[in-house]
Amino acid sequence: MSEQTVAGIVLIAVPILFNAGFTLLAQRFDYPDILRRPTGEVLERFRAGGAALILIWWGFALSAVMFAPLVVLLAVAVDDADSTVVVLGIVFGVLASAVQFLGLIRWTFLVPYLARVAGDAEPGSPRAEAVDVVFAAFNRYLGVAVGEHLGYAFTGIWSILAGTALLESTAVADWLGVIGIVIGPLFLLCSLEFVGRGEDSGWKLAEALTPITYIAWSGWLLALGLALIL
Repeated sequence: MSEQTVAGIVLIAVPILFNAGFTLLAQRFDYPDILRRPTGEVLERFRAGGAALILIWWGFALSAVMFAPLVVLLAVAVDDADSTVVVLGIVFGVLASAVQFLGLIRWTFLVPYLARVAGDAEPGSPRAEAVDVVFAAFNRYLGVAVGEHLGYAFTGIWSILAGTALLESTAVADWLGVIGIVIGPLFLLCSLEFVGRGEDSGWKLAEALTPITYIAWSGWLLALGLALIL
């Protein structure tokens, strides 16, 4: 297979894997709405999900890992574009993959431990309160700061750079590059979800845009993959 065909296959596979994982988590864990509920309720639902839920989270985190080879393969497929744009795209794409993986993998290794400890602790005991603090702290650090804020920002920058490289390359039609350049700034706006969190400004707009942006981005990757294969 040619380099463009391999890149196209990965471009199709990654958004399918990501959306399949997200759909399963929404059905079996009420994700992401569950994150706005009390810690005790979240961990109780997590325990009820058993090993199957942990495996789903592992697969969801794996979709973030698979974004790194996608970035590299696309860079190889558009090697006739400006080398600076291509290299910067690789850097920000791999960073996006890394930070989103770090944000998600806590659900496979840290949260199962916290769920077990919470299940054994008496409600309102110091041990239960400690679990609440640790869970909330890691959600804000790895979930909001690393996974969402940096993940969305780096994904947006990569999308802009990838779109620019596609415009300069003869590998696909120019309109695919334009879509990437348009979607990128939306991710940058989504990365500001933390602004005004709990307030009526800023946060609600970014929150509403996030699922729409990811759907559009997934569709773009699928179309790009098909274009490279065909």
